[in-house]
Amino acid sequence: MKLSVIIVNYNVEHFLEQCLLSVRRASEELQVETWVVDNASVDGSCAMVEERFPEVKLVRNKDNVGFSRANNQAIRASNGEYVLLLNPDTVVEEDTFRKVIDFMDDHPKAGGLGVRMVDGKGKFLPESKRGLPTPWVAFCKIAGVYRLFPKSKRFNHYYMGYLEEDEANEVEILSGAFMLMRKDALDQVGLLDESFFMYGEDIDLSWRIVTGGWDNWYLPDTTIIHYKGESTKKGSLNYVFVFYRAMVIFAKKHFSARNAQAFTTLINLAIYARAALAILNRFVKRLWLPFTDGVLLFGGLWLLQEYYAEVQHKIFDATLVRNAFSSYTLAWMLSVFFSGGYDRPLSMLRILRGVLIGSVLILLAYSLLPENLRFSRALVLIGSIWSVVYFALSRVVFHLLNKEQFAWEGSGNKHFAVVAEPDETERIEALIGQAKATLPTVISVAPGKQVAKGQFGTVDQLAEIIRVHRVDEVVFSSRDVPAGEIIDLMGRYSNTGVDFKIAPPDTLYMIGSNSIDTSGDLFMLETNGIHKPANRRKKRVFDLLSALFLLVTLPVSIWFVRKKGHYILNLFRVLFGDRTWVGYATSKAAQELPSVSSGVINPATGIPEGQRTDEMMQRLNVIYARDYRFIKDLSMMYRFFAYLGDD
Repeated sequence: MKLSVIIVNYNVEHFLEQCLLSVRRASEELQVETWVVDNASVDGSCAMVEERFPEVKLVRNKDNVGFSRANNQAIRASNGEYVLLLNPDTVVEEDTFRKVIDFMDDHPKAGGLGVRMVDGKGKFLPESKRGLPTPWVAFCKIAGVYRLFPKSKRFNHYYMGYLEEDEANEVEILSGAFMLMRKDALDQVGLLDESFFMYGEDIDLSWRIVTGGWDNWYLPDTTIIHYKGESTKKGSLNYVFVFYRAMVIFAKKHFSARNAQAFTTLINLAIYARAALAILNRFVKRLWLPFTDGVLLFGGLWLLQEYYAEVQHKIFDATLVRNAFSSYTLAWMLSVFFSGGYDRPLSMLRILRGVLIGSVLILLAYSLLPENLRFSRALVLIGSIWSVVYFALSRVVFHLLNKEQFAWEGSGNKHFAVVAEPDETERIEALIGQAKATLPTVISVAPGKQVAKGQFGTVDQLAEIIRVHRVDEVVFSSRDVPAGEIIDLMGRYSNTGVDFKIAPPDTLYMIGSNSIDTSGDLFMLETNGIHKPANRRKKRVFDLLSALFLLVTLPVSIWFVRKKGHYILNLFRVLFGDRTWVGYATSKAAQELPSVSSGVINPATGIPEGQRTDEMMQRLNVIYARDYRFIKDLSMMYRFFAYLGDD
């Protein structure tokens, strides 16, 4: 056996399926065995592997034993001259295995090999080639200093930015996403260190290969897609802390006590710097728009008041004006928010509705105030007009400055170019049409040289098709377009601003990326997901109103629940956002779904414990999350009212 491919999977069924399809094609006419080690997934991964890939050797773990231990299980049982550790969220080219095997055969001192990797938008991933994370190198990496000097050997040794992307070179560290190793080298230096649960194990093994007298190489002659590249984690503090713990283990193992202490000190400084930047970045991203709205709304009201007072020859009390205008501004902004005026894409109807509701609430509050606290009703009317004018003008300006972030509702009818044969194009078009709220425009592109009826051109003309038809997204059929060609086209057009997706055959999903902040996303048919801002807001409003209603009717409602003390506690928990009435059923894979607060009840409430399985609860979770309606929460609360006092 020439090559053993080992893939560790945990609840990424659809990524795994696409990966295995590419592995199957790359293995043709080669001596290759494929192993999948599943770490107790509950998303149906194992059933999919057994049904669609009978040639794969499947290992089912009862628990999540971690990346290192799971890989070691298959390495010990493998028979290949070479062992490839491959992430499930990757796609390899048809000739990847042949090229890497030929290279290793020609370089008998090569103990390990990594290849060129790109993310879901076709961008080169710098972790394709890495250097040893000494204290200084690790500090520059975690603190982000390397970004300031991307080509510097001193400041960017971690990603070896001084080495050319398209030249083969010896490197120190391989990426665990694609880590090819000679079995003889592993027999000499040992397997993955199982004290690393996640992150760092590839660095440790790579360095042991080098110190064992072998060479590690970076080979750019073949390229793979790695959807969940490190670019997806760069803003995550959780990733920073996990990476830090892995680096501390590595330092204690390979550095002297003195250097290990220096390493820990520098990493701590880097983490504090990264944490501060992350908090600041989060603050700016989330609050700059409402802060800008608040300042300009209030400022406009103040100027209008000054002009109105001058025309009417009136003098208003400055304190009363300040308090009144602050309240007006807050009322209009909150009503616009709850009306969906801050949702994307933008909707002028939602903004107008929010301003109208805010104005009505202001006038109602005005009528209840004592005479000495009342302010000019004329200014309330003028302020309402100003709010409409401000929100309309500001959103037009923001749209002109950033059309992607501030797109208008109705203008988001995206143009898709589907590169596939006619029958597959029809299937993908139906998939796109069902997944999109607005009617998309689909341009059919021939994957070969012959253009069939209804197709606008061949794949060789894709650049012109993207330009002429203003294409937003390109979808490749993996049945009709080779993975190598897909990767080449993604790289060629990565700077055009289009997004890319791959549609595996006979599936109801596509995999790709729609954001510079995410290298990989799963796009499935879902009608009204709980992840949508409007649904999250509806769920929170429903929780608030229902908790208030039950609190008011407490003398009656308390008699219908089993645990009365916890019922009162839950009312306040829901009221203050610590809990939600309906959450997910307990499941190991609930973390893969959009996050919601812990629920008092869930879709599995009422099912006896002995009849519950992880697979059942995960299916119930997915059904609940994929098509959310607040009426579902109301219905479940009615059916399981007696359980509202459960802890």
